[in-house]
Amino acid sequence: MPKRKKRILFAAFEAVPFIKTGGLGDVAGVLPGVLNGKDFDVRVVLPKLSSIPKQYTDKMQYVASLTVPLSWRKQYCGIEVLKHNGVTYYFLDNEYYFRRERAYGYGDDCERIAFFSKAILECLQFLPDFIPDLIHCNDWHTALVPVFLHEHYGHLAQYRGIKTIFTIHNLKFQGLFTRAYLWDVLGLGGTPAEPQITQGDAINLMRGAVCYADWLTTVSPTYAQEICTGYYGEQLDGLFRSRHERLSGILNGIDYKEYNPETDSMIPATYSQADMSGKAACKAALQEELGLEVNPEIPLICMISRLTEQKGMDLLVFILDEFLHGNAQVAVLGTGDDRYEHDMRHFAATFPGKCAASLRFDSALSHRFYAGADLLLMPSQFEPCGLSQMIAMRYGTLPIVRETGGLKDTVIPYNQYTGEGTGFSFANYNAHELLFTMQTACRLFSENPEAFAQLQKQAMEADFSWAVSAEQYKELYLNLLAKG
Repeated sequence: MPKRKKRILFAAFEAVPFIKTGGLGDVAGVLPGVLNGKDFDVRVVLPKLSSIPKQYTDKMQYVASLTVPLSWRKQYCGIEVLKHNGVTYYFLDNEYYFRRERAYGYGDDCERIAFFSKAILECLQFLPDFIPDLIHCNDWHTALVPVFLHEHYGHLAQYRGIKTIFTIHNLKFQGLFTRAYLWDVLGLGGTPAEPQITQGDAINLMRGAVCYADWLTTVSPTYAQEICTGYYGEQLDGLFRSRHERLSGILNGIDYKEYNPETDSMIPATYSQADMSGKAACKAALQEELGLEVNPEIPLICMISRLTEQKGMDLLVFILDEFLHGNAQVAVLGTGDDRYEHDMRHFAATFPGKCAASLRFDSALSHRFYAGADLLLMPSQFEPCGLSQMIAMRYGTLPIVRETGGLKDTVIPYNQYTGEGTGFSFANYNAHELLFTMQTACRLFSENPEAFAQLQKQAMEADFSWAVSAEQYKELYLNLLAKG
């Protein structure tokens, strides 16, 4: 008799191609499909947001409708199902909560999130032939699932053996709300969860998951260590230290089909490790498109990022004037804080032909940046994982990063004595360390092109596919389920 597959329910508030607001959407849209297969039956549960494209909602099939208890409320929930790229997706429908223009950012977000978490658990009674062995929750939007499972469903036989994993994609956003929600919406007042989920005069949804989940992960090994410290822990470092034996970091991967310089239809010329001539053509085309001097001998540094302090913009604007007086070009793509957008407009106007600012979100242009640049800048204050540095290496564009989180785990700093490395890095959050590292990278480009080309080859050989990450998740699932 064949062995039964382990059943995994992947819970998230967003997933490509249905909806994406950040990196979580990429993970939830790709990882379940990589995990699904011989050993695991992985399914995904999402809210049926009104922004999901009609091409998908038209194909959804009705499964069941139910009533979800939310403290004193009883709310309607519909379950619809859609199979996409071999993965089963369940969509939980309630127009009052989910028929909104945006995914988040509303005054009743706590109630919306609580409903979604409660509905995930309630709907398990209505899914034909699928009671999960494990629920994999992601970020604060599903942080209440482990709490509700333990406090409201633990007495029911069909729920008793379900394990939970909680993955932190961004610790900055924890789901902080007024304490009044504890009784009125969550129905957790007076339960053992109250002290676990309370933080001062507020409730903290992520804190609840950190206390209740059977295992905690974050999206890089270094970040898993960093959040146990006061500097990175966002006031939860004590909790992470107390649970460090059940905390691990697994790097995110990137989509090797979408980001492939050999087949990318969004770039002017394709290329490979064996023939990099197409990259030179991409650089020339990007320089021309951005109004920069078209010159293959000038190093071009690009930044594809939100323009915020977390991404190191305060460091960059502090040293950019000095840097641009040298022989280099800088191009920035992204939107963010008004002051940094203003700064980048200023530098672009002050250094025409040497600095360009594309202050917008443009996916196709980002591909041209990755392919056309020589170097990619990521001087982040903190970075749980980061994807841009991995994508850049895929295109033979060498990252310049600060040694934090996933940046430290993915970029091997250049060693001038051994030739080892896949990029350049600096340790301290310091503007002049950034400046010196940028200058070092540009000198290598100009003075030792053979060494620079070898680094490009080594960067392109690095494996950041989802297959590597998926194997680690599979091992974690099996180890946790084996504990019974």
